[in-house]
Amino acid sequence: MYSTEFSACVCYFFQVVRLSDFGVQGADAKNIFYLREIDDADKLVEVIKAKKNGNALVVGGGYIGLELSAALKINNIDVSMVYPEPWCMPRLFTAELAGFYEGYYANKGIKIIKGTVATGFGTNENGEVTDVKLKDGRVMEADIVVVGVGGRPVTKLFKGQVEEEKGGIKTDGFFKTSVPDVYAVGDVATFPMKLYNEMRRVEHVDHARKSAEQAVKAIFSCEQGNSIDEYDYLPFFYSRAFDLSWQFYGDNVGETVFYGDGSLTSPTHKFGSYWIKDGKVVGAFLEGGTPEENKAIAKVARVQPPAHSLDQLATEGLTFACKV
Repeated sequence: MYSTEFSACVCYFFQVVRLSDFGVQGADAKNIFYLREIDDADKLVEVIKAKKNGNALVVGGGYIGLELSAALKINNIDVSMVYPEPWCMPRLFTAELAGFYEGYYANKGIKIIKGTVATGFGTNENGEVTDVKLKDGRVMEADIVVVGVGGRPVTKLFKGQVEEEKGGIKTDGFFKTSVPDVYAVGDVATFPMKLYNEMRRVEHVDHARKSAEQAVKAIFSCEQGNSIDEYDYLPFFYSRAFDLSWQFYGDNVGETVFYGDGSLTSPTHKFGSYWIKDGKVVGAFLEGGTPEENKAIAKVARVQPPAHSLDQLATEGLTFACKV
């Protein structure tokens, strides 16, 4: 939290979920990493250099799990992933989308273990992690462990002082809280999402940057007696790993339609999915898109064109987006 010269305040508080929060034995061992700060990444890089051709176990199948597994493998570390869900990135991916990425990672030599969790860690005389005990009884060798099992907004500092909603600090379309001259931005803010006419909290770097920009603009405009438009955010998520690159825009609710060539032998790896609710396309995902194609699926998510036939939508695929 910091004060500006015009007595306004901007808040951003978010903390990583740790395995010690669940009472996992040995979770405080050395070389177990959580990525939240730049310092965390610097320490992980040093250990990767020190443990050449070592064994890493990545706990979690979300953003951190997928991106760090790829980074570790590229650096000649033997990698295993473990997560309890039936497929990776379950908050966004459909089973069909996840099937491609899991197959791709397996072809890269990454071992994927689903349906179980880490329950304990073994250590050596130096307190460094040596193995990971899984709930299903398996014990995995590991001299590097990376944990990515989520994060949570820290609101307890403001209990009883600011209004809260949906697990975050409630704001308006300018990120003003219920307290005058106090703004909340990023993952901790629950704000009105105009596109869907509801209050939401978004955990992603794109929103973190844009909400901070909106708050600063609002503060300056208020001081100068001007006005700005309310925040009108289109949800946007993306990732890059190995030679893959995907983008998603909109809302992943309703029925889904897979399109394109999602085979592992495809030379292009260009495929995606649409989400359809109430007869309209409300979300769009694309792997391997060009800048123009990514703009096209973003427009689809913003405009929400009608989908008269799911079969036709699957047949048209990316062409549908490019015509909107």
